[in-house]
Amino acid sequence: MSLESLSSQIEAEAKAEAEEIIKAAEDQAKIIRAEAEAEAENHMKQALSRAEKDAEQISVEVVASVRQQNQNAGLIARRLVLDDTYRAAREAVSTSKMKGRNALIKALVKEAKSEAKKDMIMHPVEVDRATIEKEKSGFKMGDSVEGLGGFTLESSDGSVLLDYRFDGRLDAAWKESLSEINTILFG
Repeated sequence: MSLESLSSQIEAEAKAEAEEIIKAAEDQAKIIRAEAEAEAENHMKQALSRAEKDAEQISVEVVASVRQQNQNAGLIARRLVLDDTYRAAREAVSTSKMKGRNALIKALVKEAKSEAKKDMIMHPVEVDRATIEKEKSGFKMGDSVEGLGGFTLESSDGSVLLDYRFDGRLDAAWKESLSEINTILFG
């Protein structure tokens, strides 16, 4: 065999072997690429699934937060209405033209006469001083006190104070009626 024919045979075998190696490499590359694409797809699906779950959780939290904000806003609005109603009641009670004011003062003086000692000093709220003095309560009249109406009685030594002012009675009536007031206002 000649050197040239040997060289041609080696070259042919080398080309064949190179083609086999290239073919095997291409096949392996296809397998690796397919595996990589499958893994990438899997990662993408997992990431998408996590993102959807996170989005759903955020949606639930946002809805809950908005509901809570709405409830708080509703409670604040109710509180403002109740505060305004209470202020309006205080204003109505504090005016000297309140319907039934004189009758209420007379009833309080009568109650005071039955509960208190005669030597006590009566301190009227200024708006009711004239009405109280007309009642000839039998109590010594003292300085005026602050309040919506009515009076206080104080023992001569200052150890006992009885409060017949409208303020305390309005507060007590408000607290007793708060449930009914809520029903009327917010039904």
